[in-house]
Amino acid sequence: MTSPLRNPQFFYTTTPQPCPYLPARMERKILADLSVPDADTLHSRLSCAGFRRSHTLAYAPLCEGCSACIPIRLPVADFTPSRTQKRIGNRNADLTATLLPPTATSEQYTLFHRYLSTRHADGEMAGMSPRDYRIMVEETTVDTQIIEFRTPDQKLVAVSLTDTLDDGLSAVYSFYDPSQPMRSLGVYVILFLIRQTFLLGRPYLYLGYWIPGSPKMAYKSGFRPAEILRQDAWRTLDPTQPVNTERCGLFPDAPLF
Repeated sequence: MTSPLRNPQFFYTTTPQPCPYLPARMERKILADLSVPDADTLHSRLSCAGFRRSHTLAYAPLCEGCSACIPIRLPVADFTPSRTQKRIGNRNADLTATLLPPTATSEQYTLFHRYLSTRHADGEMAGMSPRDYRIMVEETTVDTQIIEFRTPDQKLVAVSLTDTLDDGLSAVYSFYDPSQPMRSLGVYVILFLIRQTFLLGRPYLYLGYWIPGSPKMAYKSGFRPAEILRQDAWRTLDPTQPVNTERCGLFPDAPLF
C-alpha cells in the first residue's frame, strides 16, 4: 500500500495569507488530514518530518522564497538546564501538575483569554470564543492530553495541550497566568514536559517552529542541545551560527511526494 507521505492526493495546500510572524510576507501551508485509521502513527511520522497538529489536521509551512519557520525539537536525555532554568524549576516547585483528558473548561478558557489579551492581543487567536477554545482542545483524532498546573491553593496558573507521539511528546499549545511574570511559567511548562518525556522513555520533545529573529519564538532556542530540521535532516542547533531562512519551502532539497 502506498504510504500517505508519498501520496500527493493525501495533501492539500492553503491559499497565501499574511504571515502572522514576519511583516510584509505571505504564508502558505501544506495540510494533511489526520481523520484516518491509525492516526497516531501517521501523526508521529509527520511530526518527525516537521509537521504540527491543529484540530484534526497536520500542517507545515510551504511559503514561497522563505523557510523562516524552522521545526525544533529537544533530545531530552541530553538536555542540560541553564542556571536560569534551574532557578525557574525551583521557583515553581510548589505547583502541582495534573494530566487530564482533552476536555475544555470555563476555568481554562478564562485563563486562556487573559493570556491572549495580555501577551498576544494582536494575534490571530485573540478573538477566540469559548466555543473556539473547546474545539481547539477537544477536536483531535490522536493521543492528546491537557496538563493543568495549580498552586497549593488550587489556583490554575498554566495549561499545556500536549500530544503523545511514538518518539516523544509534542507541545501543541501552552498558556499561563500573565500576572505572575516572576514564575516564568512558559519556561517552566517546557521544563515539565522535558521531564515527562524522559519519564515516558521517549527521546524527543517537539516544540513546534522556531523563527530566528522573532522575539516571540526566541525562548525555544534557549533549551540545549536543541535540534532543527534543515534539508530533510535533524541537526544540532549551533546558536553561534546564522541560519539561512531564504530557501524555498520546508523540504527544499527533497520533494515530499
